Amino acid sequence: MNKFGKTLLISLLASSLAVTPVFATPSVDDLKQDKKAAEKKVETLEDEMSSLMADINALEEELVKTGKNIIEATADLEKAEKKEKKQYEEMKTRIKLMYENGTGSMLTKVFESGSIAKMLKQAEYVQAVHNKDRECLEEYVKTKEKITDLKASLEEEQKAQQKKQKEFESQKQELNDTIEEAKSEVENFDVKIQEAAMRAASESSEGNSDGGNYNGGNYVPPSNASGGQAIVSAAYSFIGVPYVWGGESYSGVDCSGLVLMAHKAIGVRLPHSSGAQGSNGKAVPNMASALPGDVVCYSGHVGIYIGGGQMIHAPDFGQTVKVAKVYGSPWFRRYW
Repeated sequence: MNKFGKTLLISLLASSLAVTPVFATPSVDDLKQDKKAAEKKVETLEDEMSSLMADINALEEELVKTGKNIIEATADLEKAEKKEKKQYEEMKTRIKLMYENGTGSMLTKVFESGSIAKMLKQAEYVQAVHNKDRECLEEYVKTKEKITDLKASLEEEQKAQQKKQKEFESQKQELNDTIEEAKSEVENFDVKIQEAAMRAASESSEGNSDGGNYNGGNYVPPSNASGGQAIVSAAYSFIGVPYVWGGESYSGVDCSGLVLMAHKAIGVRLPHSSGAQGSNGKAVPNMASALPGDVVCYSGHVGIYIGGGQMIHAPDFGQTVKVAKVYGSPWFRRYW
């Protein structure tokens, strides 16, 4: 065999051995684990949001405080400027009066004063007034400069805080979008879990495609029905789901909602009412005659019998779907 023939043979063998990878369909348990991970992600993100909101609230308080300080500094600056102006005008007036009233030479003033000591005392007084004016003016100028610097510093601080506030708001929007996406992912898992439960129930019911129907009090059982175990499997998929009044999804169910969803998995359509579910279908004499998949009925409450004197039910508000011992004196109905 020539080289070309060998190459062709190898290619044909490789092609015949090549297979398309087959990925296993996720089970209900796998999907529920994935959902828990997604819910944990949502919790983590919401914790981050709470922390961010705390930072935003703290920053807003700082902004309010800085704003008040700027207002106070502005008012103090205006007062200092007014005092400085007033002192300056008073000083100019005194100097003007001194020069206007001051006549003659120093010798004349000596004679007029009567003595050199009196003249010196008068000169010292004038100098003291000048010094006091200068000190007050310098003090007002320093105060004004100090307040001006403080105001400028506060305004810079305010700008930095406002910039940080914008950054926080941007982070808040991004985080909120991420949380919404994560919540949507959790909701998608609810759909996937339900689809997986229905697929498992369909396989378990040996291809039964003709579902029963409850219509106006008349129950029509499905042909070739053998879906008791499928109903139980579907009910098991709701273990841990919270009790929600009127609920009929993996986000929450009430007692009749659980029974409704478990039967829906095999195509049996029941009303969302414990009273209707407990008064229709095929009556089962007692628990000894009950089979897994039958409805355990009480006044105002229902569950799914799983055998061995146990049932799966949604007990009450604040609790979750669970396996429990059949209690009291129930009656049983069969819809499969």
